[in-house]
Amino acid sequence: MDRKTGGELLVGALERHGAERVFCVPGESYLAVLDALYDASIPVTVCRQEGGAAMMADAYGKLTGKPGICMVTRGPGATNASAGVHIAAQDSTPMILFIGQIERGMREREAFQEIDYRQMFGGIAKWVAEIDQADRVPEMLSRAFHVATSGRPGPVVLALPEDMLVETATVAQPPAWEQVETYPGLTQMADLQKRLWAAERPIAILGGSRWSEGAVEAFTRLSERFDLPVACSFRRQMLFDNLHPNYAGDVGIGINPKLLARIKASDLVLLVGGRLSEMPSQSYSLMEIPSPDQTLVHVHPDPEELGRVYRADLSINASPTAFCKAAEGLQPPNEIRWAGAAENAHQDYLDWSGARPEIPGRLQMSGVMDWLEKNLPEDAICTNGAGNYATWLHRFHRFRRYGTQAAPTSGSMGYGLPAAVAAKLMFPQNEVVCFAGDGCLQMTMQEFGTACQDGANIIVLAIDNGMYGTIRMHQEKTYPGRPSATRLVNPDFAALAESYGAFGARVETTAEFGPAFAAARASGKPAILHLMLDPEAITPAATLSQLRRAAEADR
Repeated sequence: MDRKTGGELLVGALERHGAERVFCVPGESYLAVLDALYDASIPVTVCRQEGGAAMMADAYGKLTGKPGICMVTRGPGATNASAGVHIAAQDSTPMILFIGQIERGMREREAFQEIDYRQMFGGIAKWVAEIDQADRVPEMLSRAFHVATSGRPGPVVLALPEDMLVETATVAQPPAWEQVETYPGLTQMADLQKRLWAAERPIAILGGSRWSEGAVEAFTRLSERFDLPVACSFRRQMLFDNLHPNYAGDVGIGINPKLLARIKASDLVLLVGGRLSEMPSQSYSLMEIPSPDQTLVHVHPDPEELGRVYRADLSINASPTAFCKAAEGLQPPNEIRWAGAAENAHQDYLDWSGARPEIPGRLQMSGVMDWLEKNLPEDAICTNGAGNYATWLHRFHRFRRYGTQAAPTSGSMGYGLPAAVAAKLMFPQNEVVCFAGDGCLQMTMQEFGTACQDGANIIVLAIDNGMYGTIRMHQEKTYPGRPSATRLVNPDFAALAESYGAFGARVETTAEFGPAFAAARASGKPAILHLMLDPEAITPAATLSQLRRAAEADR
């Protein structure tokens, strides 16, 4: 073993644990790590702002199940990155954030950019620590990979004192991390089979993380054997083929009223991987708390989530991957009392998502979605942040395969663009489309430069209505006719793309969209299509004026 610096040991540990990419904004506080990366096999993506870098790391974790790696400098770099850490926490995404830190001898003096990271991140990260000795780097990195991925995955934050990174040590690297799996017991699976046999109106809801392509396929087979209606939780539609005859729709914002009624009327809910937090639970009104009226079977990899909000009739501490493998042995009853329920639920979904509402203006988003549904390949990856514009994607796009969706259940604006960059870098063979509102896009617009620099040929749909649309919607519902602090004056996004040497096009009518998208594809460059949406078209179901009049009538 050679004597190495803390920075070299850290990069060596990342290589040992299979890190495939580092997303970073450089800083003088971790120069020794950057120097070690110069000789490493790990590609480095240089981002424009730490929040974007952390969101890229989160998207990597979502799409691969392995920890996304982010590196930032101390103080302002860490505070900027906290946006991505919060997303990873609420979305149960494995991620490791490395923060350059002040020298050890300067602590407690409020040195330049000094922050106590245990205190700062303690409430949102799974584990926060500071590596005080170079010879402990391999140990701490091994622990970080295991903590980030075990149980309910989440973010780990490690601070790196500047002088520790140049300190030398002779220490061996441990073996690469391995996923700690949690399997269901045979008794629990037998209990589940009995409960399914006794049910009359069962439904499954899939969510959370710790899934795999194989797990999705296994659960699909389970649904077919039991003729079981299957719904997906908020922004987790990729967990079940949306055109499969058993798919019932998504349990999120703006839920199909028929699906909502079906879940409330069910006598058994099989919740796999998810938590049924505020958005999918319809502000915690979907089930009674703590004891639901329905029989609840809750499958989750973290025992602390079982019984935390909902007291399940059967709690199964297992990852979705392990549960779905074990579920291969479940056999349906001789007579399925709910026969036909899945077919009816799927037809309800098709009717709901197949409706094509007409909105004000020359650009019809239903026409945009129709074109995309006919022309996007099944393995296209779609990303988005937060805003009313995302309704068009969630309601009208058919997610067909696992690993084709990256969106924040935390509702964080600005996520779609950096997520698309990460997705394209990791899966260059897949088409990647980013949906972003004008407000959402400008939260992380600078990361389009990262896409151009790294050759991530994403296609961004900048859906521009000149406002923070979701907030304006709520204003009209609550304070009709009194808009405040929601108007936006925007740049020409197409021209901005061209200034980067990328492709840009302005889309003002439905007919212009298809040719513009095709031209973006053919350009072989990152692209922004600037979609000009009428401000009145605030949701697929209502205009701003309609919302205002309804609110005024209720007064």
